[in-house]
Amino acid sequence: MSETEARRAGRPRKAVLNRERITEHALELVSDDGYESFTMQRLAKSLGVSPSALYNHVDSKNDLLQWIQELVMADIDTSVFDEADIKEALLQWATSYRNVFARHIPLIPVIAVLPVSDSPRTLGMYERVAEALSDYGMAESEVVPTIVALESFIFGSAMDTAAPHDIFDTRNHQDLTPHFTQAVAAQRRSKLNTSDDSFQHGLSALVTGLLARWFHGRRVINSH
Repeated sequence: MSETEARRAGRPRKAVLNRERITEHALELVSDDGYESFTMQRLAKSLGVSPSALYNHVDSKNDLLQWIQELVMADIDTSVFDEADIKEALLQWATSYRNVFARHIPLIPVIAVLPVSDSPRTLGMYERVAEALSDYGMAESEVVPTIVALESFIFGSAMDTAAPHDIFDTRNHQDLTPHFTQAVAAQRRSKLNTSDDSFQHGLSALVTGLLARWFHGRRVINSH
């Protein structure tokens, strides 16, 4: 073995620092400990590099958050809009959306208010939903309110998956809540997952209502 080969063989191998690896580590830190405790210094430490090395690849924490958003949004299924009618497609898309964020609950308060101007994958998702609603015949002025209404329900439902099993325990105040206590007992006897069952019930009602509201509004306009 030559002297040069010996020096190379003795050097520790370092994983390549790139966008994919940085984003995956950042997502893991935020999902585990929340966005409030996330810092670029902690991220650099988890990657085994200096903060200065990290900043050679990403300009700011906000830019990194856009990367995280892009990574998470990649798991949301929009192909359903190519395969199903509008109601079924919205139900399947919203379920996929909720399940993705149920795995990343600490991200919800951040992603829910994060501008999407630098997130092409997120914009692509919105475009696909908007296209499907427009093809259905929904007025342009109704598309964004419809998406926002669904997203609000999706994010709230994703957070609900982390609720404790006994969140509705009324044992200390049964005399004040007889009807609610009986309702909670009935739900428990059903053996259904409260979070999943409630989400599907609520989602179906919301999608049906949003589509019916638009259809009714169109009929009213056309009748004048």
